[in-house]
Order: sequence, then structure tokens, then C-alpha cells
Amino acid sequence: MDWKERITVDPKVLVGKPVIKGTRLAVEFIAELLAEGWSNQQIIDNYPGITADDIRARLAYASESLQAEKVYRVGV
Repeated sequence: MDWKERITVDPKVLVGKPVIKGTRLAVEFIAELLAEGWSNQQIIDNYPGITADDIRARLAYASESLQAEKVYRVGV
């Protein structure tokens, strides 16, 4: 899945945090709901602008972000 079709970053929306396109719902907010035990269906029911594909795009975004993360050894 190409998350760029469903997630956008705009400095004018939520101070540039990644959000689901067409909403003001931050990717991190959706992640927090899932971490708290919400099901995909509960998110969709409570936030009608969100689809199952949007939730999957959040996972693709997180995966790509983690893959790009670099760790550098310092001071040893």
C-alpha cells in the first residue's frame, strides 16, 4: 500500500503532524486508539471519515518511518 495516497503532512494542519487526508485526525492518534485496544471497526464507527484502508496506510507509514530510522553509536 502506498500510504502517501491516504496520509498527508501540511504545516498548516496540526502543526505539520501526519494526518489522514481529508481529516484532522493525526496518524499518532489512530495509533494511540489501537494501542488502547480499540478495534478497526470501533475507530471506523466513531470517526466516520476513517476507512479500513486509512488504518492500513497508518501501518505502512509507521513501517516506512521505522525502516528509515538510523541509530548512531555515540561516545563509546
